Amino acid sequence: MRNLLLLLILFSETALLNAQSDSMSLEIIIDKLQKTQLVLGENDLEKVIINQKDFLEFKNNGFIRYSNLGATGDGITDDMTYIKATHAVANEYEFAVKADDGALYYISGKENPAVIHTDTDFGNATFLIDDVAVENINTPIFEVRSRMKPITISGLTQLKKNQKTSAQRLTEACIVTVSDDKVRRYIRYGLNQNKGRPQTDIFLMDKNGKIDNAAPIIWDFDHISSITALPIDQKKLIINGGKFITIANQAPSKYTYYSRNIDIRRSNVVVQNLKHFIKGEGSHGAPYRGFISISDCSNVLVKDCVMTGHKTYRTIGAAGKPVSMGSYDLSVRRVINISFINCKQTNDINDNTYWGLFASNYSKNISFDQCVFSRFDAHMGVYNATIRNSTMGYMGINAIGSGKFLIENSTIRGRSLVNLRQDYGSTWDGDFFIKNCVFVPSNRKSGAVSVFSGANSGMHDFGYTCYMPKNITIDQLHIDTSNLEDDNKSISLFANFNPKMIKEDFKEDFPYVRTKKVTIEDLTISGNQKLKLSENPFMFKDVKIKKN
Repeated sequence: MRNLLLLLILFSETALLNAQSDSMSLEIIIDKLQKTQLVLGENDLEKVIINQKDFLEFKNNGFIRYSNLGATGDGITDDMTYIKATHAVANEYEFAVKADDGALYYISGKENPAVIHTDTDFGNATFLIDDVAVENINTPIFEVRSRMKPITISGLTQLKKNQKTSAQRLTEACIVTVSDDKVRRYIRYGLNQNKGRPQTDIFLMDKNGKIDNAAPIIWDFDHISSITALPIDQKKLIINGGKFITIANQAPSKYTYYSRNIDIRRSNVVVQNLKHFIKGEGSHGAPYRGFISISDCSNVLVKDCVMTGHKTYRTIGAAGKPVSMGSYDLSVRRVINISFINCKQTNDINDNTYWGLFASNYSKNISFDQCVFSRFDAHMGVYNATIRNSTMGYMGINAIGSGKFLIENSTIRGRSLVNLRQDYGSTWDGDFFIKNCVFVPSNRKSGAVSVFSGANSGMHDFGYTCYMPKNITIDQLHIDTSNLEDDNKSISLFANFNPKMIKEDFKEDFPYVRTKKVTIEDLTISGNQKLKLSENPFMFKDVKIKKN
């Protein structure tokens, strides 16, 4: 009661409390006489007026609802301005945000993002996101952001692979992003060929300069073009619930990626109980970056969520030939410690008319547990990955990177159990562990089936030395061949990674480092078929096979 009286004293009949929201240029006014309302300018929201009595109710409850600032939730009115204003008020006064039970919020294509700094409960509300006519395809619907500002690091000119400490001191623990534009990595080969990307890495560093061994520096940086430290939020932010329906864009089928999504750029976030659906996909459309897009942060958990694979469209790639475009519902970029638990996909994970659900770049310590997705994928590298208690669909596991890759208690479908992406050199600088798994090869009329597939001619410079997994350990793997045609009798540990490497006199311009050792504890194949080393035994003649 005392606190309430003190607060009432602050507001006389004519007194105004003005605040400038840190999320946008928006004036927030608390007034005893005026009713709660939004003041709209010519093109955008200018101010929010909140009646003093309403404000005290929000403060007492600890949360504010979208309807409190005027959202109708009728499925017809564009509610995004009211949603945006609600989050601005919540951000300013540390309120949680709640959607209204049973509401249907229509969100037009207007560029009007809402910034989230506080816990948000979408509940059982539905959000209808209309992408047919969009002002800015790069603007998210919701931006989950940290209040803390990036720290510019000066005076640091070099970093070394696996470096343990730095003389740099920070005010708090940070995720550090560093790049060297004088070195090109991931020089892509094939239909989507390119000239590579500047050498990039991310790592965790505490305020004393200690670098986290679980997410080490993986490159030498003899030159640093840019380096930024992003403080790690210690308080957990929770985003819960909500049914989101995207009315798909009808744009030309080109690489013009849409980002009409929930964009997370804050550490220590939990996304749970969210569902995303897609409708209105036609004969053409532009691809999507991911409805849940996570980047430049650490310690993010996505659990108990349902996502949807996007229809596959084709275009002309960089090599001037037709190519299928990647389109994603989950994407991860420059993230450390990201987990997906008990997440599933609405459409058939074995339907190849839909692209693989998940993609990642430049990330470390990615984990799937109890997930049912059409694929796991790492484009420009992952350091350490784990798939447990999960099922991967027709695209299986596609990866390049380094560190430890563990696949356990899982069923993997696809052309191979593990595909080392050939467009990035089929490289894995580390070890693979396969434990208590089932591999179900996809139905193909002919051709060899392999546990590990990939390709490397030894003639392309990818910007790094390419490795096959140094050590492979297989402990209880069953290969179920029931989907294969009768004429497919060939089951190999390794695919034919280089059909030209069949004699000693074959010389590689960029030598591909083969696997050193394979340990097999228990491997069975339905129909009592035998496991071959490879359709190209010469290439793998030096691999040591240990069977227990």
